[in-house]
Amino acid sequence: MRYPRCNTRWKRSHTPSRSARNGGCTVRSHHPPRSRPAVRRPLQVLTLALTMVVAMLPWAGAAQAHGTVINPATRAYQCWQNWGHRHMDPAMQTQDPMCYRAFQANPDTMWNWMSQLRDGLGGQFQARTPDGQLCSNALSRNNALNQPGAWKATTVSRSFTLQFYDQASHGADYFRVYLTRQGFNPATQQVGWGNIDLIQTTGRYAPTQNISFNVSTSGRSGQHVLFVIWKASHMDQTYMWCSDINIV
Repeated sequence: MRYPRCNTRWKRSHTPSRSARNGGCTVRSHHPPRSRPAVRRPLQVLTLALTMVVAMLPWAGAAQAHGTVINPATRAYQCWQNWGHRHMDPAMQTQDPMCYRAFQANPDTMWNWMSQLRDGLGGQFQARTPDGQLCSNALSRNNALNQPGAWKATTVSRSFTLQFYDQASHGADYFRVYLTRQGFNPATQQVGWGNIDLIQTTGRYAPTQNISFNVSTSGRSGQHVLFVIWKASHMDQTYMWCSDINIV
């Protein structure tokens, strides 16, 4: 029997399932073996997983857009502002230990600085927010924000302008502003209803992204915690935050 001459110039359209013997020479397909898709599968799964993670990040969509007090910065916003772009920097552990602990406990505390909300409180803020949980808005995922310690403080005068960023333009039925009493020590004490005073309640604000109003600290000085409640207008949705301040 004659074997055809070995032709090494196979076209790409030729798709043999295995190597073939032709006249003593071996011809291999230019196409990958059929088992290759099995190799790709883990990569496809990994790609899908990464896509889902990205979709969960705070900048992924308007659905997670809400708001916060940006000046004086809330505890979560301060962490994001200073460390969001370098959250893997080991310096955070020594330079900002409270943010480091919060990030280690739950990275979402920093990433979702704008989403510290609860629905359906019906104005029962004190009854439904236990002492020691005010800074987290009684959200267990943000419990690290309740812990006393060396939180970075914003220096303010005895009368200052509070700046609020309403990322989703929800508007406000009102803001309630509380301040810790003179003698409170944020390094050792948790914020509770018994150690804060209501110093201001605002009126209604129409939907807009930037809201500001003046706050008087009522003669206080030194290290304090500013506690703010935002009652959003678009639904029964309540936000609560703590901002560490140094009144001079």
